[in-house]
Amino acid sequence: MGDAGEESDGDRIAVVTGGNKGIGLEICKQLASSGDDLLVVLTARDEQKGLQAVHNLKTSGVSADVVFQQLDVTNPVSIASFADFISNQFGKLDILVNNAGINGIVAEEESFTSLNLQPGELTGVKANMAKQVMLQTYQTAKDCLETNYYGTKHVTEALLPFLQLSTSPRIVNISSGLGKLENIRDKRANKILNDVDRLTENVLEEVVTGFLHDVKNQMLEQKGWDLPLSAYIVSKAAINAYTRILAKKHPSFCINAVAPGFVKTDMNHHTGKYTVEEGARGPVKLALIPNEGPSGRFFHQMQETAF
Repeated sequence: MGDAGEESDGDRIAVVTGGNKGIGLEICKQLASSGDDLLVVLTARDEQKGLQAVHNLKTSGVSADVVFQQLDVTNPVSIASFADFISNQFGKLDILVNNAGINGIVAEEESFTSLNLQPGELTGVKANMAKQVMLQTYQTAKDCLETNYYGTKHVTEALLPFLQLSTSPRIVNISSGLGKLENIRDKRANKILNDVDRLTENVLEEVVTGFLHDVKNQMLEQKGWDLPLSAYIVSKAAINAYTRILAKKHPSFCINAVAPGFVKTDMNHHTGKYTVEEGARGPVKLALIPNEGPSGRFFHQMQETAF
């Protein structure tokens, strides 16, 4: 295969956001090594880190079929420029993996690591301890929603025209078990997100903006939120809801959300349970599922689970 502008008609194009490290980098690696005639576009906000990631993949013996293109999922100009790149270089897109994300807190590494927090332990004593080492402010909450939910939404909207030109369009949204509806403490928001038949982008917008209003006005505790990761939880619940909305809108696509599990990454100071190799398997499997595969579903690693 030649450079990005010389691929043959048989090649499928995959885009992975936030691909320079962690799960994103491993997804790029596994896709490029899948033997599926894929050209993988690894994206990152930081150009130097993205270029270094591609260089490292190639020097480690991974297929040369990985190229870098800068993309900041929170920047409309960057998103538009990236869409132009896809249009000019390939004219279509087959796979979009929305992986870019942040945790929405400020946490001092040593204190966070000593907490030894595990999934499902964000209640009771551990929740109170977590509050001492995890700081969520209005700005960190806003940044979290801007990156995780709006970033996913705006990138997807910009690339939908190219996915529609594919014979096997796939969208994989990286989510989290924390985004399950059972973790939405605000009763009104929980009720809205549970009403699948009435889920629309406008309704989802109400939930997200309502949450940010509550953060700004220090109303979280009275709404039932006692968790320092509430913005992250809402952002992932929003991604799950958006996945369902998109799948209904585009029945010819396969669009799914997947929780990779509690993976050892920079986001949790490498305190996770699973390796990045284990965490990437589910997203890669969904990116490569055959036509007529599941759509509008939520997976934990390789297994379908409840929203």
